Amino acid sequence: MAAQLDISTEAFLDNIRAVAERTAPAELMLVTKDDAYGHGLDWAVPAALSAGLEWFGSYDVASALRVRELAPTARVFAWATSTGEEIREAIDAEVDLGVGSTEYLHRVIAGAERRTRRVRVHLKIDTGLHRNGLRPEEWADAVAAARRAEEAGILRVTGVWSHLAEASDAEDDDAQREFLTAVAALRAAGGTPRQLHLTASAASWWRPELRGSLCRIGAFCYGIRSADGPDLEGILPVASLTADVIDLRDDHVRIGIGALDGLPSTLTGAAIGNGARIRRVDGTWTELEPWRGARRGETVEVFGAGTVSATDLAERIDTVGEEILTRVSPLVPRRYT
Repeated sequence: MAAQLDISTEAFLDNIRAVAERTAPAELMLVTKDDAYGHGLDWAVPAALSAGLEWFGSYDVASALRVRELAPTARVFAWATSTGEEIREAIDAEVDLGVGSTEYLHRVIAGAERRTRRVRVHLKIDTGLHRNGLRPEEWADAVAAARRAEEAGILRVTGVWSHLAEASDAEDDDAQREFLTAVAALRAAGGTPRQLHLTASAASWWRPELRGSLCRIGAFCYGIRSADGPDLEGILPVASLTADVIDLRDDHVRIGIGALDGLPSTLTGAAIGNGARIRRVDGTWTELEPWRGARRGETVEVFGAGTVSATDLAERIDTVGEEILTRVSPLVPRRYT
């Protein structure tokens, strides 16, 4: 087999336990966007359920509905702005919706008016990242609209959330103050949010004072450390990408994975798992510097639990480890152990 992505269930469960212990007493929401960061949603959700997880973050409604099929009783959170039909499907499937604009809030309320279930909503306050979210000056009007819908039996405001910029501790401290101000305003208006979630992987791990009652964590559970960040105690890569030597000559070694398989062509010069450096990434193969004892058919680890991680490669091209993993083509076979 030219290339393969080996995925360890044991490492995944160990990571989940390590993250859950680190972030307790906050609950852990496993983020499963981008097909569980390229690991496979149909594998990740049942595995996480076996570890006792009760929350999943799926980004968009379409993937949230698949999570719901795999986890009928879990809480599932989708935060991408969705169409009217998606809103209705989410309500019927009891998917929690993240709401970060007044326009979307009114569409969610309209979509819920004729449904038999109340929609569970997490209002998002923009704490400075400007990715999306209600601006502080919009918050009071949004809260008032949401509370009217609550009193009418249309929705429940079960959570408040935001994203951190993680540019500096000082900026994140300012963001937390904005977040807590928004929570206090909602409570003063009669709201009773139970899920407060401000932090994702890095801030959940290193800034316990910023955690709320729920932590949204994806990368660390899959063993992907932050770009330019240190290794994480008790956390190991879940996936290892390997490729076989398909051509062997005095001046080069070629392995059976290339740009069409998702390996970035910009990785020229990067060292991979066996210490050899990449000379060229072609469409279907990658050329490496030769090494003593290389054999045709030999398996080479491109990244994984060995010496080079996905984030090590990502740092070379100024991106994050998640991108390296999610670029691996679905045509590359996954082997789960």
